[in-house]
Amino acid sequence: METTELLKKVRRIEIKTRGLSSHLFSGSYHSAFKGRGMSFSEVRLYYPGDDVRAIDWNVTARTGDAYIKVFEEERENTVMLLVDVSRSAVFGSHTQFKSEYLTELCAVLAFSAIANNDKVGVLLFSDRIERFIPPKKGRQHILRIIREILTYRPEGKGTDLGGAMRYLHNGLKKRCVCFLLSDFLDKNYDEALRVLARRHDLIGLHCWDPLERDLPDVGVLRVADAETGAQMWVDTTSSRLRRQYWHSFEHHRQQTELLFRRAGADFLSLCTNQPYVHTLMQFFAQRSKIVAHG
Repeated sequence: METTELLKKVRRIEIKTRGLSSHLFSGSYHSAFKGRGMSFSEVRLYYPGDDVRAIDWNVTARTGDAYIKVFEEERENTVMLLVDVSRSAVFGSHTQFKSEYLTELCAVLAFSAIANNDKVGVLLFSDRIERFIPPKKGRQHILRIIREILTYRPEGKGTDLGGAMRYLHNGLKKRCVCFLLSDFLDKNYDEALRVLARRHDLIGLHCWDPLERDLPDVGVLRVADAETGAQMWVDTTSSRLRRQYWHSFEHHRQQTELLFRRAGADFLSLCTNQPYVHTLMQFFAQRSKIVAHG
């Protein structure tokens, strides 16, 4: 992609997603992802009725008066975007490729995060760890993230979800909000999912193209697996084959959602030919209610 074309594309994504973040998501995001801990604020004199467990014994011994530690809620989150950049993530049959759709999703989440004064980091992965961008704040950092996702050319072809989740678990000790964006075309990542969801606030974003679910009736086609390159001929005039194709996709989606729910993580399924705004708004609103009553 030429530099001029890239800059225009980044700018278009920024204008669209930053506007959505400002007008639609900021309040909902803020309510849905409050700070998760308590941080030290100051010490003050002890007053009758204060919790004696909060007494700062060092300051008390030094001054001769009883002082207690005062804590306040940590408002700042760290948001990590784990983005699948495998070959299957590039596929697209309608208005935009899954990679472009993923980029927009990442951008709107990232702009929402920095509007909430959160730090944002990115992990790009395929069947290996492709690139890690440490969490930071600021518009320039978000624009770098958009550029990286748009232009990155992965070395790997396949998908290793378990490896990506283990990498994040080992690298980030502090609890974070973690969005995992993928088509989840992988197996045997159950344990890594459970371990990551225990420590972090994990949300799976399942991104898929309509052609991955609905096989068109267009005669005999030669199809290729995006990740392995394996090819075969299929007769799309067969209604039985098209039904099997549809059921296979739906079964995979339902099983993936079940894995996330059992691990205590959230899961959203997003089709690339449908706007993501409504689905995200519903999710943020639902999360806000849970946080408010939790």
